[in-house]
Amino acid sequence: MDQDPNAPPLNPLPWIVWALTLPLIAMEVVLTLAERGLVGGAQGLGWRLQAVERFAVFPELVKRQWDTGGYPLQELHRLVSYALVHGSFTHAIFAVVMFLALGKWVGEVFRWWGVLIVVLGSAAAGALAYGLLIPGLSAPLIGAYPAVYGLIGAFTFMIFTNLSNVGANKYRAFSLIGALLFVQFVFGVVFGGGWEWVADVAGFAAGFLLSFVVSPGGFRRVLDQVRQR
Repeated sequence: MDQDPNAPPLNPLPWIVWALTLPLIAMEVVLTLAERGLVGGAQGLGWRLQAVERFAVFPELVKRQWDTGGYPLQELHRLVSYALVHGSFTHAIFAVVMFLALGKWVGEVFRWWGVLIVVLGSAAAGALAYGLLIPGLSAPLIGAYPAVYGLIGAFTFMIFTNLSNVGANKYRAFSLIGALLFVQFVFGVVFGGGWEWVADVAGFAAGFLLSFVVSPGGFRRVLDQVRQR
């Protein structure tokens, strides 16, 4: 098999995917090095907890902001910044790998701003669902998984439209999210779990629905459907 000697060792990724992923990687590198005592000294051991306190989504705060129209405004960044912080190196590495893989697929079809809207919109939708839909919840939400599930939603939209165009069963597109949620349910039963899956499902739904508008030709497609009605 002939191979191109000038081919890059890794498949190139859209720049917007790197722009969104590198902050996740940088945050985890710093926190992991701090936990191992390589940076920050004795104070570095508490940096992850401090990052959670500064960036995580706290349900009580979300409910208060919802009731007050967003106040305190300086805390609204938590709706997306929580994705920067993970509970451990393993928690982060799985999120980064999935983000890169899904981001490549989506980023090769969507424009850069479409990818950005899907990722940030899914993260925000996940935060709001987690903070507003579960009564009595106090555990903070961290991690990029709602945004990753938003990319899964966009990828599902791509499969959904392709199957629709060829006249196939378009609902087969939801087999991926169904399998992931089943695995997540099994892990939750076996090892115990919290309510993070609510944020993941909301992120998936947001990514899928936003794709109807931000995908190439998506806004025009929506307008055509509205006019037909």
